[in-house]
Amino acid sequence: MVYDIEMLRSFYSNFPKRVDVAREKISRPMTLAEKILYAHLYDEKALRLFRRGDDYVNFRPDRVAMQDATAQMALLQFMNAGKKKSAVPATVHCDHLIQANIGAKADIETATKGNSEVYDFLKSVSDKFGIGFWKPGAGIIHQVVLENYAFPGGMMVGTDSHTPNAGGLGMVAIGVGGADAVDVMTGMEWELKMPKLIGVKLTGRLSGWASPKDV
Repeated sequence: MVYDIEMLRSFYSNFPKRVDVAREKISRPMTLAEKILYAHLYDEKALRLFRRGDDYVNFRPDRVAMQDATAQMALLQFMNAGKKKSAVPATVHCDHLIQANIGAKADIETATKGNSEVYDFLKSVSDKFGIGFWKPGAGIIHQVVLENYAFPGGMMVGTDSHTPNAGGLGMVAIGVGGADAVDVMTGMEWELKMPKLIGVKLTGRLSGWASPKDV
């Protein structure tokens, strides 16, 4: 998290103002999800009350995360975009090409040897364009992002279906395809249909080994 401290300071210095502007425009109280979504509009001048599930909206996410299987094509596309670095903080996590077979140490050694060409490519591209690189054995992408990069109020996209795990810290985190990740990394608008919102009210209390994640 310390590597993104300036980005976080800039984000939180502007977030309240963006929410206030959106609340005034919408003229009603907003849910947390709406505050995050409206605060990440690509063009603030386009702010209006968007219809959930109908209107397509352009957003500007704060981060991108990629795993080693999907990052290959995404980085190839990014290389052809002509950019010198990613427009937003981005990371590559080498975990999906590791096959669980014998044990952590042996499996990582097997994957590192068998996928050396892929890992070398991902690392070299990451180093060139200022993208964070988590080598094989450094951790599972979902947990690494949650512990190191997720932050309340932020928005991120990830090339993996488990990206919403970062929502555990109050982010809007969405799994996307490689092309969508490249759009964000090049600084282009990222289009998404305004999500429908579902409210859940829980009563009672957790007991035993139950955790919020189980709920």
